[in-house]
Amino acid sequence: MLDMERIPTHVAVVMDGNGRWADKRRMPKMAGHNAGMKAMKEIVKRASSIGIRHLTVYAFSTENWKRSTEEIGGIFKLIVVYVDNELKELHANNVRVKILGDYSMLPADSVDRINKAIDMTKNNTGMQFNIALNYGGRDDIRRATADIARLVQAGEIKPEDITEDMIGDYLWTGKMHADCGDPELIIRTSGEMRLSNYLLWQSAYSEFVFTDVLWPDFTPERFEEAIEEYQGRNRRFGGR
Repeated sequence: MLDMERIPTHVAVVMDGNGRWADKRRMPKMAGHNAGMKAMKEIVKRASSIGIRHLTVYAFSTENWKRSTEEIGGIFKLIVVYVDNELKELHANNVRVKILGDYSMLPADSVDRINKAIDMTKNNTGMQFNIALNYGGRDDIRRATADIARLVQAGEIKPEDITEDMIGDYLWTGKMHADCGDPELIIRTSGEMRLSNYLLWQSAYSEFVFTDVLWPDFTPERFEEAIEEYQGRNRRFGGR
């Protein structure tokens, strides 16, 4: 049973397995992505209801551009569908939407819906729902260090002024952007046991829960089971 006094502040999810879910059912890949979107909707609702302050999902990575044009286009269309169908409910539930990554190169209708979601929910004070779009962990670190390098070049800071906290501030999760900090828990579905370039800096002391369940089958109950597993661990941060 969940200990409601020990709910993690920030949970991140690698929503993996949509394609395999569709393949198992001899359905098009987009059927899997559609099912995955429905699963995400339920996880967002459950996360908000149990008091998680920040939920971050890996929706589209910098490496996902390697997929077929048809699949990429379908994923971007789902963004439009999701915002059109769910934004009013997200707003009514006081959820705040933030984006991790540079989404400017997405199709215009997707960018329009994303901006609409960010703008409508910007003053909400409930759970912050971070969507990682065109996001890569290495690119996140590269971009943050480039921003800091420009401060050094301008003479605003010295190299010796650079701290781990400063680097963290300039990452997409940092104070300069989403301001959600590092996740205590990272969940990955579908049986894969790797980060896949996700939150590389931020995951230094995260707890990981891996499950064989494919993302479209990942229910709110399984989400709570993952949090229960997290709650049963002793986080020592390098100590004894």
